[in-house]
Amino acid sequence: MANLKSLAKETAIYGLSSIVGRFLNYLLVPLYTAKLSAASGGYGVITNVYALTALMLVLLTYGMETGFFRFANKQEESPTRVYSTILISVFSTSLLFFLLILGNLDGVAGFLGYADHPEYIGMMAAVVALDAFQSIPFAWLRYKKKALKFAGLKLLFIIMNIGLNLLYFVALPALYESHPEWVAGFYNPGVGVGYAFGINLVCTASITVLFWPELTGFRYVFDYRLWRRILAYSFPILILGLAGILNQTVDKIIFPFVYDGTEQAARAQLGIYGAASKIAMIMAMLIQAFRYAYEPFVFGKSAEKDNRDTYAQAMKYFIIFSLMAFLAVMFYMDLLRYIIDSSYWEGLRVVPIVMVAEIFMGIYFNLSFWYKLTDQTHYGAWFSLTGCVVIVLLNVLLVPIYGYMACAWAGVAGYGVCMLLSYFIGQKKYPIRYDLRCIGRYASLAIVLYFFSSLIPAEWDIFLRLAINTLLMGIFVAYTVKHDFPLRQLPIIGKWFR
Repeated sequence: MANLKSLAKETAIYGLSSIVGRFLNYLLVPLYTAKLSAASGGYGVITNVYALTALMLVLLTYGMETGFFRFANKQEESPTRVYSTILISVFSTSLLFFLLILGNLDGVAGFLGYADHPEYIGMMAAVVALDAFQSIPFAWLRYKKKALKFAGLKLLFIIMNIGLNLLYFVALPALYESHPEWVAGFYNPGVGVGYAFGINLVCTASITVLFWPELTGFRYVFDYRLWRRILAYSFPILILGLAGILNQTVDKIIFPFVYDGTEQAARAQLGIYGAASKIAMIMAMLIQAFRYAYEPFVFGKSAEKDNRDTYAQAMKYFIIFSLMAFLAVMFYMDLLRYIIDSSYWEGLRVVPIVMVAEIFMGIYFNLSFWYKLTDQTHYGAWFSLTGCVVIVLLNVLLVPIYGYMACAWAGVAGYGVCMLLSYFIGQKKYPIRYDLRCIGRYASLAIVLYFFSSLIPAEWDIFLRLAINTLLMGIFVAYTVKHDFPLRQLPIIGKWFR
């Protein structure tokens, strides 16, 4: 229980920064969708470019973040030596990547469909290079359990990003209309969506500077033999990470190439899909917060006695809260849909599908530790590659017929395959007694409650629908508190459920 309390405490801190940060980031969704209409395809450009950026970020970190935790927790290794070696490695490859893109900018931009705006690709290449480098100091903060600084830097980036976006998409355009001479020197309405990428670059560079204490105060050493060992461990994680990020982004990357329509129509449809998917972000928030705390927790406990019961309990609680998040989003969709402009509402039908895919992804992440702890990371690579193949094939075959709905269902299929493969093979290689009966009860209850909610007629008054859904949500929460949630152990609350 002490281990779980420690995990819960760190998850709360990381989760606060992630949830509050993502919530603040929601401000950009209504902003972009209001200023960039669905028909313009502007938000489709943002969706496509950021999907490419996410893919390149995995390439440029090449599993070194997980490798750092693994080797920094080995008793025979110096954590500072591990940190220094990995830091030099990631810095070198990130710099090389940026210089290669810069030297071939027009060709790369043309290939990606942005020949008219190569600056988009140049700015995001700089962003992804800096992000890759930052991932190692962020890992160092997690290793040193400096969760507050970690959370502070993440939130600072988001606050700066939102502030500058409000400035360039709201304040300056308004001033330009009334007094163009006041802002002509630093605002041009023709830049449009390009400001989103430029702002990201400025904010990312600013956060890099704030890592000065984590980048100084120690002797830089590049241990080639240690680096080779870390790389041998991390390379399968790179393949795993590539397949994993492709599972999340490949639909947004290839959609313009396989959609049966004009380039403008493809970007418009991709923008609708991307905007609607943002409402499912709460599931991604939960998974990310859990991951930040869970990864160092697991590797830190790996040197102790067998903690399989702890891992099984963590899985159960993760699924419970994932289902709770799913129900909360779906039950209050009448309110959450206003996060995006009404021109994007046709895409709301993908939200439950995308959230199911996110749940499968989170379960798969929890299951992944058996091959990380046993240094058999090649299994993860094969699982994720298999899921990626499923997603790519379904997108290529079905997007021309069903549009972005095929993207959503392909994600469910791909992550479902990964999850099942990891579970069944993991039970042979590193068996963990998950409480499947309890998990099944929660999943069944969530399905039944969601089914009843879907029967509520759309023409009913919104407050009546929200009241009924709140009652349904209360049933799930009450069941959780009564049977599994630690709050039931408190005298005042617990007596209500005895």
